[in-house]
Amino acid sequence: MKKAILARKLGMTQIFNEDGELVPVTVLEAGPCAVTQIKTIDNDGYEAVQVGFYDTTEKAVTKDAQGKKSVAHRHGANKPEMGHFAKAGVSAKKYVREFRFENACDYKLGDEIKADIFAEGDKVDVTAITKGHGFESAIKRFGQHRGPMAHGSKFHRHQGSNGSTSTPSRVFKGKGMPGHMGSVQATVQNLQVVRVDAENNLLLVRGAVPGAKKALVTIKETVKA
Repeated sequence: MKKAILARKLGMTQIFNEDGELVPVTVLEAGPCAVTQIKTIDNDGYEAVQVGFYDTTEKAVTKDAQGKKSVAHRHGANKPEMGHFAKAGVSAKKYVREFRFENACDYKLGDEIKADIFAEGDKVDVTAITKGHGFESAIKRFGQHRGPMAHGSKFHRHQGSNGSTSTPSRVFKGKGMPGHMGSVQATVQNLQVVRVDAENNLLLVRGAVPGAKKALVTIKETVKA
């Protein structure tokens, strides 16, 4: 991997390309990301670049009359993290991730990675946490069919036979059942970069991208080029 960046999902829109075709795109605020640490084989056993994205502030810690500490707001960096960022010479960041670049040794602390590392026509893999839907039935979760809706049915939105009787007398692994839906990591591969706005740190990617608005998104050059 040679190129990667952290981004925030801003939403979807549509644009016209040079051929006059209407293209649905996802707008991503890509970077700028600051290099906060360089991992080396001698020091860490592997080569990687640690980057921070999206400026934040230090956590505000206050004390009450009894001297008990309390956090005024949970968002922000704590003292050890602030020291880590200060050592790299960058401002405090909300998100910190690692990329195993093949050219990790070429980076230096404080270097910026911007949206212009990608160009129009590049193919990328996009990873994010999908939208959470809470507790859902097997019908919505797995697309199962419902039973007859007549009054005598007594089987409307159940997930079907679970374990039968003496054979097999158990529920097989992987059986579709109601449960928590969404909030899982998902990757969409081979998405095309339609437009790059380096001035405003924006990438327009063709099609849909996992995650809700303002979700953290990881963009990497595709592994299936």
